[in-house]
Amino acid sequence: TAGRLYDIVVFGASGFTGQFVVEEVARAAAAGEGQLCGGRLRWAVAGRSREKLRAVLERAAERLGKAAPGEEVGVLLCDVGDAGSLATMARQTRVVLNCVGPYRFFGEPVVKACVENGASCIDISGEPQFLEGMYLKYNEEAAEKGVYVVGSCGFDSIPADMGVLYTRDKLKGTLTAVESFLSVKSGPEGLGVHDGTWKSAVYGLADEDNLKKLRKQIGYAPVPVVGAKLKKRGFVFYSPEFKEYCITFMGSDGSVVKRTQRYLHSELQQTPVQYGAYVTLGGLGSVIKLMFVGMLFLLLVKFNFGRKLLTKYPKFFSAGYFTKEGPTQKQMDGTSFTMTFFGEGYSEGQDPQTGKPNVKICTEVKGPEPGYIATPIAMVQAALSLLEDAASLPKKGGVYSPGAAFSKTKLIDRLNKRGVEFSVISKPEV
Repeated sequence: TAGRLYDIVVFGASGFTGQFVVEEVARAAAAGEGQLCGGRLRWAVAGRSREKLRAVLERAAERLGKAAPGEEVGVLLCDVGDAGSLATMARQTRVVLNCVGPYRFFGEPVVKACVENGASCIDISGEPQFLEGMYLKYNEEAAEKGVYVVGSCGFDSIPADMGVLYTRDKLKGTLTAVESFLSVKSGPEGLGVHDGTWKSAVYGLADEDNLKKLRKQIGYAPVPVVGAKLKKRGFVFYSPEFKEYCITFMGSDGSVVKRTQRYLHSELQQTPVQYGAYVTLGGLGSVIKLMFVGMLFLLLVKFNFGRKLLTKYPKFFSAGYFTKEGPTQKQMDGTSFTMTFFGEGYSEGQDPQTGKPNVKICTEVKGPEPGYIATPIAMVQAALSLLEDAASLPKKGGVYSPGAAFSKTKLIDRLNKRGVEFSVISKPEV
């Protein structure tokens, strides 16, 4: 892709999440990141409306406290329904940051255009069916073309996927199992999420049966269990460590981590790590409220009219958390997340196939508001890893999970510098 006009194009730049990704790319360019790309970072925004794209660039400039972006930022007119415009975009750049979701409806044309025209592609999808469907359809062609298609490069699922690898690398010995606990804290203004995420969840749950069929088609090799088998917890349980009730995390983290572990085991002969993902809820009142909302959601999602209701009135059915307007700046500023990882394994020299685990470790990933501050940071730093850590990427292109693509790159160091921080809480004790 040498000789292309741009290093990065943000597609869907004027969408709700896209605007924050634009701001983050502008920040990276202003800070001189991407200099290994041969000087300064060359980038563009892409979408359907020139006016909206200009407005997003002006907003980003204002937020960064500088004059409006000059001619150095390209503006490309491009529509997900127009294959020709997508191909033209892909031919001009080294990496496309795709912010147009739900990906199950709008993601594939972008992946197709990128693979056919030799551009790498990064998305922030938390939709396993889309992610694994793209692997089935485009992995071989992407490998031939030498391009990387890396899904789940936002809050879903970089903290979880890279967090497991970080925990593994910090344990002296062999890590065999990890459980992660996500806690999201909000300020006085409460939590807010844009309804795009809600729609992805509605359609994803409605289509679970097809995900099973898709996985049969792919024909995954089973990942061997090494060490003591990780016990599955109940859907709701009390955690003495957090003194809170917890539930199984319903997002894509589990499936993404499993894809990474499968790749690292089959391609690099590394010991696979078992993984369980949970989220802390708080007291009994929170559990009851969630159970009520959850049961209603699961009931409605099965029927067409129910899905229409859920997507039309997200605020009502989510007890106020998901809205068509998305969170306010105050809500975002007051929100943060912590993901705590409890790992266990076997000390150096101890055979993980025999006996009980004899070392433990606790690590964490902390960051700002997950959806619209941490996600753009993760996405942009993943793109910079693709551009600048090329020698550390998998030898051939393909469709990858973040951990598979970035396990040997400097992605964790990059994230630490931008406020998504990985740290060891307690060292392994035998």
